Amino acid sequence: MLRYGIIGCGMMGQEHLRNIALLEGASVAAIFEPDANMRAAASALVPDARMVDSVAEVLAVPEVNCLLIASPNHLHLPQLEEIARIRPLPVLCEKPLFTDAADAPRLAALRAAYPAPIWVAMEYRYMPPVAHLLREAQAATGGVRMLTIREHRFPFLPKVGDWNRFNRNSGGTLVEKCCHFFDLMRLVAGCNPIRVMASGGQAVNHLDEVYDGKRSDIWDHAYVIVDFESGLRGMLELCMFAEGSRYQEEISAVGPLGKIECLVPGPGRFWPAHLGEAPVPKVIVSPRHPAGPIELDIPVEPMLLAAGDHNGSTFFQHQGFQRTAMGNQDPEVSLEDGWWAVAMGMAAQQSARTGRAVSLRPSKYRPR
Repeated sequence: MLRYGIIGCGMMGQEHLRNIALLEGASVAAIFEPDANMRAAASALVPDARMVDSVAEVLAVPEVNCLLIASPNHLHLPQLEEIARIRPLPVLCEKPLFTDAADAPRLAALRAAYPAPIWVAMEYRYMPPVAHLLREAQAATGGVRMLTIREHRFPFLPKVGDWNRFNRNSGGTLVEKCCHFFDLMRLVAGCNPIRVMASGGQAVNHLDEVYDGKRSDIWDHAYVIVDFESGLRGMLELCMFAEGSRYQEEISAVGPLGKIECLVPGPGRFWPAHLGEAPVPKVIVSPRHPAGPIELDIPVEPMLLAAGDHNGSTFFQHQGFQRTAMGNQDPEVSLEDGWWAVAMGMAAQQSARTGRAVSLRPSKYRPR
């Protein structure tokens, strides 16, 4: 029986609570959430969980045998280090793994010494249409040569204390929001990136947002191109003022034999009710010979859609973490994977700021 200790229980933490409730053989034993409103909401979801006042108090609850970190981004690494000092347990840590390039040596030290599995939460791998594309990409394309990811979505949501309005807390938009996509690129490529080129900034959102006298510095749009060791080229198109889109994510992979793409709707709670049912996720396979697309619906169980905003992926991720925490498999998303996703985002932000391509071989971001 997994008995989770939860560290941070805002909007994403509460999505995790709803999905843990759907797992067999899992429950929540303790929750640390310092914000009174979020603490009350979490307590309403899991009334039997013990509410505590620190990470150390979570670790002191004897029943806790695994952990979830869903706190603000800049707290992830220090909290992992605190857990390592006190009581290292299996951890599912929300992305991004860290937010400052100077922290890479700390991550390397943690990776070398931590005795239990750490799984970095890259939910997008587990969205059913994305998972289908990942399984079939090689056969459908004959080897991916071009990978394009488009996310057209709603702006950043309000968070406690407005922490996500500032790069110093979030790591920046191309880390906070886009590390998922860089993880997918590297997963499809099966190798590491060597060069990143990007352009991005603020166009519509956040222009007049001021908090405690400080202007928000997060971006709302970008283009990013990534070159990989294998020759694969990846491109990301991010727009965070496009909530009127029918599909939120559109991913296409193309190779010598054809193309495979997936279309993923955004959260159902944002779909306009007057338009009827929300779109169904799709995968489209388009071979070159014989030419012609083959369209597949990839429906997601309503129960899973109701449990969160990520197309059912949080539940499937927890199933994998459950197997890992029980000692039946290694983490599917490792600390190295989490590091690369952040490094690619940081390189993209540097490229956009300087107007120059950034080399990741050798990388100043890489832990030694």
